[in-house]
Amino acid sequence: MESGARPRTSVRAWRPPVRGIAEVFHAHFTDHAYPAHTHDTWDLMILDEGSVDFALERRRHGATGTADVLLLPPGVPHDGRTVTATGFRKRNLYLDSTVLPERLTGRAVDVPVFSDGLLRHRIDQLHGTLVHAEDGFEAESRLAFIRERLHFHLGALRPRAPGREANRLAVELRELLDSRIDAGIALQEAAGILCAHPTHLVRCFKQTFGLPPHAYLTGLRIERARRLLLDGHRPAEVATAVGFHDQSHLNRHFTRHVGTTPGAYERTRGGAGPTPSPPRTGHSPAR
Repeated sequence: MESGARPRTSVRAWRPPVRGIAEVFHAHFTDHAYPAHTHDTWDLMILDEGSVDFALERRRHGATGTADVLLLPPGVPHDGRTVTATGFRKRNLYLDSTVLPERLTGRAVDVPVFSDGLLRHRIDQLHGTLVHAEDGFEAESRLAFIRERLHFHLGALRPRAPGREANRLAVELRELLDSRIDAGIALQEAAGILCAHPTHLVRCFKQTFGLPPHAYLTGLRIERARRLLLDGHRPAEVATAVGFHDQSHLNRHFTRHVGTTPGAYERTRGGAGPTPSPPRTGHSPAR
């Protein structure tokens, strides 16, 4: 770093409403060294820029660029420091024992860095989802696949491919989602009801219907929102009636699906029409 220049630090942290994630931490450090310390959670980290050097149980390791995934286990001392003058940008997920049990700590100490493009891509997608607290079902689904991949690396789990029961499970999950459009459902709850592993359930659904269940549920909500908007209901009341967290949540997904905002869509309807009754919830979607 140039003489006299002040180190640049940018930090953002929050606790998402997703079971298993204790904290999300995004940071940019240009000149920083972590002292030796421990966490009571698993630290899952990806780099967006730069390199890091760290010691885990007195053995030094390094990670560079956007290819590696770092996994630091709970209770094991580690440090960390910048390597270059430009520092590094990183994104961390602090995961509790519902995602990874502490019995896997020894395996993680042996190999704390994975060069796994698929795992890194899934973590990147999850971070993008966690920025929006309203998308809990999608975040839970993405976390389930990250958990499966981490277990695979730690030698404790092999992903199960959909078998002959795939169509049955997919249909049962679709029926469950159809009945919970406005209220929604947690992936773990759905898996418990259908007696299936969460990632296996998602794979069966995608193999059968061509899209993941969180995308299917969002599509149902958008279709219901379109009908209510064309009936003259205002976007704010439509958002909560169809299961979105608020109008901003509806706006984001509606614009991505339809290409315009709910307000602009509502204004396109022809004629004034009668004054609409309050939107009702809990109806089965049109087939």
